[in-house]
Amino acid sequence: MKILVTGGLGFIGSHTVVELLQKNYEVVIIDNLSNSSISVLEGITSITQKSPQFYKLDLKDKLELSEFFEEHQDLDGIIHFAASKAVGESVEKPLMYYENNINTLVLVLQEMRRKELSNFIFSSSCTVYGQADELPITEEAPVKKAESPYGNTKQIGEEIIQEYAKVNSEFSGISLRYFNPIGAHKSTQIGELPIGVPQNLIPFITQTAAGERKELSVFGDDYPTQDGTAIRDYIHVVDLAKAHIVALERLIQKKNKKNYEVFNLGTGKGNSVLEVIHAFEKVTQQKLPYKIVDRREGDIIAAYADTTKANNDLGWKAELGIEEALKSAWEWQLKQD
Repeated sequence: MKILVTGGLGFIGSHTVVELLQKNYEVVIIDNLSNSSISVLEGITSITQKSPQFYKLDLKDKLELSEFFEEHQDLDGIIHFAASKAVGESVEKPLMYYENNINTLVLVLQEMRRKELSNFIFSSSCTVYGQADELPITEEAPVKKAESPYGNTKQIGEEIIQEYAKVNSEFSGISLRYFNPIGAHKSTQIGELPIGVPQNLIPFITQTAAGERKELSVFGDDYPTQDGTAIRDYIHVVDLAKAHIVALERLIQKKNKKNYEVFNLGTGKGNSVLEVIHAFEKVTQQKLPYKIVDRREGDIIAAYADTTKANNDLGWKAELGIEEALKSAWEWQLKQD
């Protein structure tokens, strides 16, 4: 079976491509390399001994995208990762985020409609819940006004897919709401490779420990949490990648209960920023210099998943722990230096 993965050289995309190839899917990748590197393709091939087809293509280019779908009319499924993803940057550049995350989604769905393609997995985020009233967060939790343009693009994206599914019974879509993906493949051939200053906690930690950055900034220690720092549900990227295969197979095998479904992907456990720092120090034996700075705009206090629906309906469960994820992230960092 032939699967298109947009943003397939990104952090989560590349790990998902590896899992697909290892399950003998034929994989076609589209990526514009705006926040990834062509070297990731070599990493994927090195792990799997298989070479996916790669197209350096910007999904905003309607003509090129149309030509691509003309060439690949036999796709059995699409996993759509391609998007800009930094909360802070989205606050600074909202229009760029709307163009890149919303316009491209619409163009891909339009091509799917023209070619009568049906199975679609959308890379969504727990940011759609904002600061949830109750923890852990279930899929039934209300979607709140987004705290950032990035979060808003995920909300709008989900609405677009849901509304399209409503009027197209042949279409099947699943939105996967990720909590906080971290870690790297155990081979250290692929991992999180941010371009410029990392926007995510773990690459910032590993780069600081490696001496590339003077110290780690902890955004706020006055949150109403046990140690005052924000709490997130950190999930190993390999566990997350495997969930995409399970979701895709659910659609291909027509096991979905509705033609549009939503699942939370997390571990069900929250860790504070300081807990993550201490866990990293423990598994790596590295002392991490950090300083407390002001809260960051768009950040929420705490978010961790209720994974009951993913465990029971989807038949997927996170298996790897935070220490394993941090250790793999550190080994990946050492390979970069």
